[in-house]
Amino acid sequence: MSTSGNVHGEAAAAQAWTTLRGMQHTPLSDLFATDPDRPAALTRRIAWPIEPGSPAEAGMRIDFSKTHLSSDILTAFETLAQASDFGAARDALFDGGIINVTEGRAATHGALRGSGTPAQVEEAAALLDRMGMLVEAIHEGALGEIRHCIAIGIGGSALGPALAIDALTRDLALVDVHVVSNIDGLAMEQAFRACDPETTLIAVASKTFTTIETMTNANSALQWLAENGVDDPGGRVIALTASPEKAVEWGVDETRVLPFTESVGGRYSMFSSIGFPVALAIGMDEFRAMLAGAKAVDDHFRANEGRDNAPLLAAFADQYYTRLRGCQTRAVFAYDERLALLPDYLQQLEMESNGKSVTVSGAPVDAPTAAITWGGVGTDAQHAVFQLLHQGTHLIPVDFLVSIAPGDQLNPAHHRILLMNCLAQGAALMAGKPSDDPARAYAGDRPSTTFLIDDCDAAALGALIAFHEHRTFANAVLMGINPFDQFGVELGKAIAKQIETGEGTFDASTRALMAAAGLG
Repeated sequence: MSTSGNVHGEAAAAQAWTTLRGMQHTPLSDLFATDPDRPAALTRRIAWPIEPGSPAEAGMRIDFSKTHLSSDILTAFETLAQASDFGAARDALFDGGIINVTEGRAATHGALRGSGTPAQVEEAAALLDRMGMLVEAIHEGALGEIRHCIAIGIGGSALGPALAIDALTRDLALVDVHVVSNIDGLAMEQAFRACDPETTLIAVASKTFTTIETMTNANSALQWLAENGVDDPGGRVIALTASPEKAVEWGVDETRVLPFTESVGGRYSMFSSIGFPVALAIGMDEFRAMLAGAKAVDDHFRANEGRDNAPLLAAFADQYYTRLRGCQTRAVFAYDERLALLPDYLQQLEMESNGKSVTVSGAPVDAPTAAITWGGVGTDAQHAVFQLLHQGTHLIPVDFLVSIAPGDQLNPAHHRILLMNCLAQGAALMAGKPSDDPARAYAGDRPSTTFLIDDCDAAALGALIAFHEHRTFANAVLMGINPFDQFGVELGKAIAKQIETGEGTFDASTRALMAAAGLG
């Protein structure tokens, strides 16, 4: 991601794209037929210690061999990465460079798990220790009996915690956490019904501590506590914010404010104090295991070049399908109930980061940027949307995610059938099946990537999140865009305020809808 506007670099990148657009697309069956070692050549494994200091490892295996990436195409993408100054951009990411150029900020989420400059890592570790002390104090009863927590946030302040809590508390939660993001009062009421106000903590997550949806929900939570006999509702609030002074001004005691740095973006913030509800639910040891899994991916991303770098290799595939094959979407299917919310999480991470129409220099982009990310859970999705994947007219690259170890204690047949279905879908998409009956014919030659994790535990979840953070960043570098701003979400908010104040000038349709809804 060049921030210097280097004309030579931009010209070299443009030439690399010209080369890529002129390359031949070889069917998957031919790629396998001509290279019997293809699975080994296009499979990457990232591992981490099962326990700190232990020689035993766990990890994830990522098989890219069912994508259309040939050796020649990979070489051309490596040339593009070099022309795009990928190495310098990656260094700037971890060295605290001003990589979010439109807002004049670094992007220091890597430091949260120990990947950054010494000063950034030291600051992040201190904030993590502060959060850990509060989590442990709550577990030990310092705030009285706490059995429930309502975690209030929106966007990255909610999607990451919701994913982690859903994934890692299926067996046991130290505290029962309910994540609320929607301003629709039904969401808050549902959380209220599930919690006892006498034993409920409120965690309010907002980078600015001014987000209208979050603060409205927070006020309603305080009112609910007061109406149900809690003497000091404000004493039950934990603030998670990059604006600690705003939290104190709102009424949170400074001892219960958990800060994070301004250079950590919302959708990259789960390893910061935004993860407090996760740590409260699973404990600090498991939270640190999640950080360790993420750190293993950071280390891999920093140490490997070109096609040996798994997140960059994933970005090569993404760019191949979006820009060279015209694919508008990418599907993600988790064959594990614990990862049911992963597609939702990735939607924000990828589409808010890379859904841009200008380059870092402000020039219009000359090709598509982010694909539309969508997905679901297998095997449910097989009976809902896979018809289109197999026989529809759209070419849609698919990511499959599955754990070798089961998450249940039932008959092993359950998990064996799950694994078989996941692997069968990738094989079927690629191979297809001819038939004299057109309605029963499968074209095949449809791509997929498979993520095979040893177990769906805290470390694996951290690794998956870090992998997709770096994949998103690598895509941005190859496209020459800034993945760390999100001005596109602001216009609708501004117009909503105009509707509230009655100061705006609106089109005839909006005026009619406002009148019908009682807002005009």
